[in-house]
Parts: sequence; structure tokens; C-alpha cells
Amino acid sequence: MYKSVVLLSFLALMSCGEKSAEKNQKSGPVTGIIVEPIYNDSVSIRTIDILNDGSVAFAGNKGKYGLYNPQTQKWNTNVLKTDTLIPNFRAIAHTATDFFMLSIANPALLYKTSDAGTMEIVYEEVGPTVFYDSMKFWDDKEGIAMGDPTDNCLSILITRDGGSTWSKISCDNLPEASEGAFAASNTNIAVYGQNAWIITGGMKSRVFHTGDRGASWEVIETPLKQGEPTFGGYSIDFYDEQIGFIVGGDYLNQEGNTGNKALTTDGGKTWTLVADAKEPNHRSCVQFVPGREGKELVATGGNGVSYSKDQGESWTKLTDEGFFVLQFVNDTLAYAGGTNRVAKLKFKR
Repeated sequence: MYKSVVLLSFLALMSCGEKSAEKNQKSGPVTGIIVEPIYNDSVSIRTIDILNDGSVAFAGNKGKYGLYNPQTQKWNTNVLKTDTLIPNFRAIAHTATDFFMLSIANPALLYKTSDAGTMEIVYEEVGPTVFYDSMKFWDDKEGIAMGDPTDNCLSILITRDGGSTWSKISCDNLPEASEGAFAASNTNIAVYGQNAWIITGGMKSRVFHTGDRGASWEVIETPLKQGEPTFGGYSIDFYDEQIGFIVGGDYLNQEGNTGNKALTTDGGKTWTLVADAKEPNHRSCVQFVPGREGKELVATGGNGVSYSKDQGESWTKLTDEGFFVLQFVNDTLAYAGGTNRVAKLKFKR
């Protein structure tokens, strides 16, 4: 197992007592953005995670992962190899004590920090159609990961012991599914309270919902554009148990903007298209701005970052600079990952 100096720094930072405040500045809407690059390397970064103290973790292709300390403005990075395998990461998550990375393709390898400061494999799955897309934790004990079907249902993993062990839900206990999802930003899953929502894409683009942390499931149709392998929802986020949003589109048509944005205000039971045939175009990640009452959204993709102050009814393009994923620290600060870089995004109000 590959020894990691990053893990020691990571665990030390996770134990810091002072949380980064989810600040609501009680000010007006966003009027602009400052993009400040903080990391450059030859790595595709489609997943980042913000720790409680505001530190930033990422994992990407070529087995590369790292941690940024905003106080020192320093990075610790490393490369993970297991035997001859160099994993490609698109999903990461953390609890109060551990960090997790999940590789996408065959074999799927789910790593967890160990007491020895190494990354240990806690779940492995082998098969020609294995492909995992995203991972989230409800709390320090229970978490979920999802991937494309290997049988006639989505691949859904659940942990109940803080990530030490993971179990795959039987297709007998899941709705049938032939479609997969897009491993574009680690935001195919949204969790809130006891709920998890999963957005799929491709020939079908539907929402799979559990209200009891994976014990039972239902599937909901969406009005998103679908029916081709690259169509559908790429990202889902919920502000609370009722207000949620999906973005997506067609990866092969970055300028397309029909059927790619949908809002729910009833916990995902129904979805309504918004800003149809209007900006923004294809986006791979959407996030509610914290502390803004579920009104403000930011969506990012390969051709820019866009902002809405009215639950997606109208949007303003803040920059043409493209990123695959972003995560908020508070209502004026986020971090974003993309091709060969991580950047700090400062939102002006």
C-alpha cells in the first residue's frame, strides 16, 4: 500500500475545532466573480471536497490527489498506486475522521484512510461493466456510493459503520434501471436528512429517491432532454428536504440549452423545466449557494460559470472560464476543479 504524507496532514486538518462559517452576508445578489488559480498540474479534476475548516481536497486521474491549506496557502499532493494499477478518481468524501476515494472503472476500488496513515481498500468490485460515479455521506456513520448498472439496476453501495465496510444493494430491492449516470463532478447524488436523490442520464434521465437512507427506493420521471447516450441530468443538489435542482444537457453540444435545467419544490416528487432554451448551456455541476434561502444557484461546466438569484428562472454568466465541479465554503467563497487546475472563486456582492 502506498504511504501518503497527504493523509497525515489531512487528518490533522480534519481535527481542527474551528469550523468555516456558512456565512450569510445579508447582502444583495452576486454581481461578479474573481477567479484565482491556486493549483496547476497535468491532471483532470472532477471532484473536490471542502473540509470543516475550509481546506480543500481533490482526487483526479493518474492516481493523483491532494490537500490545500488555505491558511498557509500550501498544497500537499501525492499519487496512489495499488500494485500495477493507477486509479482514476471521480468521487471522494470524508467523515470527521476518514477520507475516501472511489475509482471509476473495472476494477472499482474504494479507499479509506487507515490508522497507519495509508490508504486501504475497503471495497473492490470486478466486472466488465463496473463504473462508479459519485459518493456522499449522510453523517459520520452512514454513506452511499452509486454507479452504472452491472445487472438490471443501479449499482448502489451503502456503509453503516463509517466506511469500514460497504455492501451493494441487491437489485431485488431497487427499481429496474438500464441507464447509468455521468461521472462528471461527483454530484450525481444529493443527500439531506434521511434522503438521498440520484440523477441518471443517457437514454433515460430519472431521479432515484430514498427517504430512509437506502432501505427503500422509488424512481421519478423528469422532463429533462433524454434518449441519447450523452443527454440528461449531470448534477443534482438539494437546499433542504423540499427544494432541489438538476442541471445537465448534452456533453457533445456544449451550446445546447433545451431541457437541461429542472426545479423541484416538493422533495423531488415532481420536476419542472426552468429557463428552457435560455442560458446556461451544458453544465456538469450545480450547487445551491449556502445561507441564501434556496434562491441562489451556481452552475459550472466546460464553457463557464453561471449564477441565478431566483431558483433558476433567470441566469447571469459570470465567467467564460470553465470548471467541471465547484463546492462552496460560504456564500461568497467556493473552490472549483477542472482540466489541470483548481481555482478559488470569490463572488462579489
